[in-house]
Amino acid sequence: MGLINFTGVKVFSTTLARDRENMGENITKWLKENPNVEVVDKVVTQSSDKEFHCLTITLFYKFRS
Repeated sequence: MGLINFTGVKVFSTTLARDRENMGENITKWLKENPNVEVVDKVVTQSSDKEFHCLTITLFYKFRS
């Protein structure tokens, strides 16, 4: 398995249903506002208990040359 080089991490996380619905738009907005980054890996994590559901999307990126 090869190593993935990255220079930064951006984490998007929420427990609110309304915010989960808008998460994709928030990520797209961040990517458009940061055209100098290239996403090299991502991790999607979901956790929940009896009352709350948390969704976290973690982007690993490097700066474009």
